Amino acid sequence: MDFAERILDLADDERQPLLERVKFLAICSTGSDEFFQVRVAGLKDQLAAGVRARSADGLSVTEQLARLRQRVRAMEARQAEIFATLLGGLSEARVRLLDYARLDDEARQQLREIFERDIYPVLTPLAVDPGHPFPYISNLSLNLGVLVEDPESHQRRFARVKVPPLLPRFVPLPDGERFIPLEQVIAGNLDQLFPEMSIGAHHAFRVTRNADLDLDDEDADDLLEQVELELRRRRFGRAVRLQIEPGADHEMLELLLRELELGADDVYGDAAPLDLGALWSLTKLDRPELSAPDWAPVVPQGLSTDSDEPVDLFAVLRERDVLVQHPYDSFASSVEAFISQAAADPDVLAIKQTLYRTSGDAPFVASLARAAEAGKQVAALVELQARFDEQRNIVWARQLEQAGVHVVYGVVGLKTHSKTALVVRREEDGIRRYCHIGTGNYNSDTAKVYEDLGLLTSSPELGADLTDLFNHLTGFSRPSRARRLILAPERFRAWFLEEVEREIAAGEAGRIVLKCNGLTDPEIIDGLYRASSAGVRIEGIVRSLCSLRPGIPGLSETITIRSIVGRFLEHSRIYRFGEPSVELRALQSATYLDENGEPVLPERPPAPSGANAARYVIGSGDLMERNLDRRIEALVPIADLELCAHLEDLLELALGDDEHAWELDADGNWHRLGGEAHHSLQRRLRELALERARRRRGEPARGEHR
Repeated sequence: MDFAERILDLADDERQPLLERVKFLAICSTGSDEFFQVRVAGLKDQLAAGVRARSADGLSVTEQLARLRQRVRAMEARQAEIFATLLGGLSEARVRLLDYARLDDEARQQLREIFERDIYPVLTPLAVDPGHPFPYISNLSLNLGVLVEDPESHQRRFARVKVPPLLPRFVPLPDGERFIPLEQVIAGNLDQLFPEMSIGAHHAFRVTRNADLDLDDEDADDLLEQVELELRRRRFGRAVRLQIEPGADHEMLELLLRELELGADDVYGDAAPLDLGALWSLTKLDRPELSAPDWAPVVPQGLSTDSDEPVDLFAVLRERDVLVQHPYDSFASSVEAFISQAAADPDVLAIKQTLYRTSGDAPFVASLARAAEAGKQVAALVELQARFDEQRNIVWARQLEQAGVHVVYGVVGLKTHSKTALVVRREEDGIRRYCHIGTGNYNSDTAKVYEDLGLLTSSPELGADLTDLFNHLTGFSRPSRARRLILAPERFRAWFLEEVEREIAAGEAGRIVLKCNGLTDPEIIDGLYRASSAGVRIEGIVRSLCSLRPGIPGLSETITIRSIVGRFLEHSRIYRFGEPSVELRALQSATYLDENGEPVLPERPPAPSGANAARYVIGSGDLMERNLDRRIEALVPIADLELCAHLEDLLELALGDDEHAWELDADGNWHRLGGEAHHSLQRRLRELALERARRRRGEPARGEHR
């Protein structure tokens, strides 16, 4: 809920472009849907089961649900206020989202024609009577509830009209400037659906259901079969929330609550239209002056020629490791090209890859299929339990199977969350293995908006580690002790705590910087508290969930926690122990620009050479129980000094951001920073990416024009 509030704050930020604010409002609404489908649904399951245990903060299930209702309703009220503000701004910009009731006769006639031509043929009204039981209301579908009366017999019926999800949610009028919610267009033409009937009260409503899978994979003979069965059951999951327009007819509301087996506390809805997530469609309007400037990722340094032609990636990786950061570095010319070149290369013998979430038309699926059809050994570990992507994963996994790819559907008892790919190639001096180990999914769509890191390497040790990992994932064996990789659940927590103890031994000279998406594991948090009590300086950049409390005297007074929420979703995981050396500092890029536009580095003293020199690790795992204990994660230490300097740049930028950063206080409250330096992590990373591109083309970088 705290993270949702931070997203909502961006929707309320007048410094953001108008359609960017609309996007953040849509993200907040979609996140609320997932929250109810999983978290609230889980609490309601506990309540139904009579669970009496209290949470770590001493709250009963009933108390947690009561607090959540209070927070959600307050957030809905704020969403409605922001929506009203955005409506005004959009109207001034000639994007007018209007109510059907306020249209003139001409506009209504235009919508009548659109309704009869494009909408009416798709609709299926379902009445409730002795011959027609109450219809099943699918999860997150938008519906119209209608009370209809026969003027002759005076019989009243409730009817449900499902708003077709495949039609545009906002219907444009011919002028291209005015848009009407689809449910209002349907409501304004109900006489077409119920001819000769008297139309009474009608309200839009929406049902949220429990969407979490209940898998007992310890006893599963066929994980794929069980996931498919659970997906069918999910459609009929227990209702956990009813959203309905304010002022709904009492009779209709009572009927819906009774049939859905919900109580009055489960009813939500405010002055804004239901399902604000549909506002995503407005962000696709061709109005660049209302949107954030387009960002075109640059080709990573060393991965193209002077004429911007692609290079032989394997030749590059034989010479050096490559660290890429998306979306600043191009995903297509790095990670996608890695698998694509491997699929086409006649000397490549095998490709192995883990796939957690990917887009169905992603190049990875086509490349793996093409490689298998060419006779290469291709293995794909497809995680069926990637929440809300299960059905999509099943579809394209079967496509891979049909192409001859060896598809494995996860490991019993664990989710495979690691982001790893292995290419085995025959070369003049023997077999060589090439690797990619990342922090983000192999997904071409999210790579444009999620900030992530990836290491491309031909390290023999990492190649051997990935070979062992894939043999463990696809075969029947215990995981081997890795040479360089840090794996969960076997080693991740122990490694992290060992590094913490090493910093404790350094006392006040100790330093820990961590960037992750969640920090909730009690054992990890206790270790960080011990380190703080020993004087170790700890700086956390935690995007979302954080159960640690910084700044408590005697416990965590040397700890600071911040969260950065901006245009791109901060998604990479970086763990740094120790202080950067003099040698590393010398390799850093200029982190910020001063008032004259000149690049500068933060004034932080480096560690003496060899004295507790900084160690950097990136990977797929957050500091949460699920990542440490119930998922297969892969993290990799970064050894190359230049790559470490790049990571240090990133961390320094994140710690200096005062535009999109929030700080957590000792009471667990988040406060947005309002600094005067106007340092923006994401803006500066874009600038640095462009500077690298200019240098590659031989153009003078910023600051060299004099």
